[in-house]
Amino acid sequence: MSPVTGVDLCEAADEMTRVLHPHRERDWSVPAGTLTWSCWTTAAHVAHDLLAYAGQVTGRPDDGYLPYDLRVSPDASPAQTLTVVRACAGLLAAAVDAAPPDARAWHFGPCDPAGFAAMGVAETLLHTYDIALGLDLRWRPPQRLSALVLRRLFPDAPAGPAPEVLLWMTGRAELPGRERRTSWVWRAAVN
Repeated sequence: MSPVTGVDLCEAADEMTRVLHPHRERDWSVPAGTLTWSCWTTAAHVAHDLLAYAGQVTGRPDDGYLPYDLRVSPDASPAQTLTVVRACAGLLAAAVDAAPPDARAWHFGPCDPAGFAAMGVAETLLHTYDIALGLDLRWRPPQRLSALVLRRLFPDAPAGPAPEVLLWMTGRAELPGRERRTSWVWRAAVN
């Protein structure tokens, strides 16, 4: 299994931009799919998580998240917020690709750089789905990136088309023959 890398992070951010940027003039104050957050808040959340993950990879704390936070200006337009997401994805990509594979940092246990990359790809894809749903767009995460996320974060995932399984594993969609999930946790920590 190939590890998730910075290239994958940038591809996920590019996909988010490709899907959502054409709809930048729409009302992003509507809920992002089934989330209680707005589409705008959800995009800002993605940027926040990507930057937090980058800090973890470079700072390598072993007992919690570093005590800093990203604040996207509430006056930022959807287009500007997507640019912040891409910038934070680039920072995480650079951090992941520069870190030695045996580096570890805290994410509810010791997590390797590839684990942080996988979480970054997952956050980007899943919340792109949520925002697309809120904006009434039909979109599914890309097959290759979904498969990478499933292999790294959901080793117990059932067989099936990776985008559909990823959405089911995270409670966002139905999967034939299985009950809809109402709670879930991914496994990013390694030994």
